[in-house]
Amino acid sequence: MLPLMSDKSIPSLPPRLQLTRPLVVFDLEATGLNKKVDRIVSVALIRYEPDGTAQQILYFLNPTVPIPEEATAIHGITDEDVKDAPTFAEMAEVLQRHFEGADLAGYNILGYDIGLLSEEFSRANRPFQVEGRRVLDAQRIFFRNEPRDLSAALRYYCGTDHENSHDALGDVLATIQVLGGQFNRYSELPEEMDALNEYCDPRDPSWVDRTGRLKWSHGEVVFNFGKFQGRSLRQMAQTEPNVITWLLRSDFPEDTKQIVRDAVNGHYPPPPETPR
Repeated sequence: MLPLMSDKSIPSLPPRLQLTRPLVVFDLEATGLNKKVDRIVSVALIRYEPDGTAQQILYFLNPTVPIPEEATAIHGITDEDVKDAPTFAEMAEVLQRHFEGADLAGYNILGYDIGLLSEEFSRANRPFQVEGRRVLDAQRIFFRNEPRDLSAALRYYCGTDHENSHDALGDVLATIQVLGGQFNRYSELPEEMDALNEYCDPRDPSWVDRTGRLKWSHGEVVFNFGKFQGRSLRQMAQTEPNVITWLLRSDFPEDTKQIVRDAVNGHYPPPPETPR
C-alpha cells in the first residue's frame, strides 16, 4: 500500500466538481476482461473527501490463478510479482472501508471495473452495494461529447457533413472519402492489404482462433477463457464431452467451434513455427 500522500502530491479535482460525500476514483488491473470469472491483480484509488483532503492507495493482489501472458503484456504484472501478495478475500474488509459511503469515478467503470469489483466482493461474501452510489465515468463523457461514428469521421478527415447518413450507399461513399482522408493524413499507413489487415485487426501470435478463445501453449491448443483457462483442448476433447457439447451449443465464434469440432474428430491445427 502506498502511504498517505500530501495534497500537493495528489491531483486536484476540477474546481467545478462539488462533492457532498467522498468520491473514489479507481482503476483495476486483472487477469482478463471477463467480469464473471477473471480476478483482480491490483487496485489503485484516490479517495477525495468533501473537505478537500485526499488519500492515494495502491494494492497488489494474488489472484490465485495464473495471470495470462496477454494480460501481463498489458499491465506488466506477473505471477512472480504477486505470489506473496494477499488475496482479494483477505483484503476485502480493508477495501470495503476505502469505498465506504463514497461515490465512484473512473474510465469505463460502468462497462468493466464496477462489475468486476462487485464480483470479487461477492466471492468474498461481502456484497458491494452499488445502488445509491453516484457514478462519474470519464469514458461516457468522452463518447457523448466526441461521437465516434461515420459522420464524425467524415467531418474530422474530410471537413464535410454526412448528408446521407443511415443510407447504405451514402455510408459506403462516405467511408471511401474517410479512407482517402486517412491515407492523406497518416503517412505511416501501410499500402498492402495484408499489412493493413494486421494494422486494423492485430492478432496475438499465440492465438489459434481469431478472437483468442483458444491459444498455443508449449505446442498444445489450450482454452483461454473462464474456468477452463489453460486446459488442453486435446485432453478436454477426450475426457470432458459435456464441456465440449456446451461449447458447441453456446454463442462462440464459428471458427472457434470448428477447431473444437475438428479436435473431437482427432484433427488439430499445426503449431506455429518457432522463430529461428
